Amino acid sequence: MSEQIEEKKNVDTQDEIEEVGGFLGKLYGGLNMSWLFVVLFAVGTAILTSIFLIVPIFKDTSFYKMGVTMEAWIFFAIIIMANCKKPLESSLKVFVFFLISQPLIYLFQVPFSKMGWQIFMYYKYWFIWTVLTLPMAFIGWFIVKRNWFSVIILSPVLFLLAGEMISAFKNCFNHPPKLLITGIFCLVQIAFYLIRFTSTKILRDAALFIPVLACVIFFMKPEVEVDGLNFLPGNPVLSESAVLTVDSEDGATITLTETGADSMIRIQTEKYGETPFTIKDGDKEYHYVVSVFEDDKGINMVEIRVAK
Repeated sequence: MSEQIEEKKNVDTQDEIEEVGGFLGKLYGGLNMSWLFVVLFAVGTAILTSIFLIVPIFKDTSFYKMGVTMEAWIFFAIIIMANCKKPLESSLKVFVFFLISQPLIYLFQVPFSKMGWQIFMYYKYWFIWTVLTLPMAFIGWFIVKRNWFSVIILSPVLFLLAGEMISAFKNCFNHPPKLLITGIFCLVQIAFYLIRFTSTKILRDAALFIPVLACVIFFMKPEVEVDGLNFLPGNPVLSESAVLTVDSEDGATITLTETGADSMIRIQTEKYGETPFTIKDGDKEYHYVVSVFEDDKGINMVEIRVAK
């Protein structure tokens, strides 16, 4: 009797594996990736992302992150790549997908944003990623070969997703259930890619090593890790001769990265607190304070204000 039960369990498990394999085979290789589908896919994801960014209930949730971080767009891009017949087709269709979806997201936000049309200032960074999809999607298409080259191509993707997963689960542990969906979404993606784009156990184990290594690295990282670009209050137009000095030795690292109409600074720190800094531009002086703190929703926040 016990042998029959064990045999039935093995059959059920194998059926489940085949069902998963069939689903992934359809998702990554069984779709008709026509140009019409790509365009509609781009418009649909843009509308959905805009809703998540505009509607207040989604603020600072896993859904809101769809318009801020990369995990959802990696998912969409790989679906397109895996359903193309040739690498050039993959390159062009992923490029067009991003070329349509990203500006539409900002366009849909214009009537609802305090920044109005100025919100397109943030698009230039997504445009850079859009251009980069041309070579990335060309090379990325070769994951469908399910060989060692596929593992190499997938490695940075798996590493990034594992990092996002650990960050999300850490946030969820400290502020449940925040970002739980993001963590699960990244975990599911990793599992999908390991199953679908590797053909042998040794390839799967090699690919699995990447997210495991990333989990160890990101788990040991400090709770606070700020590294980002920010516009200055009042949008001062700085010349190329402007000099930034930080007034505190133990505060954040602050550097001036952009001058002109879109003057920006880069802020890097691993701890909460305030850091005053000064920008001298000819006869003009600008005094600011950078505050890094955790809000009541468990989100690490960066605020720049004019010093009094």
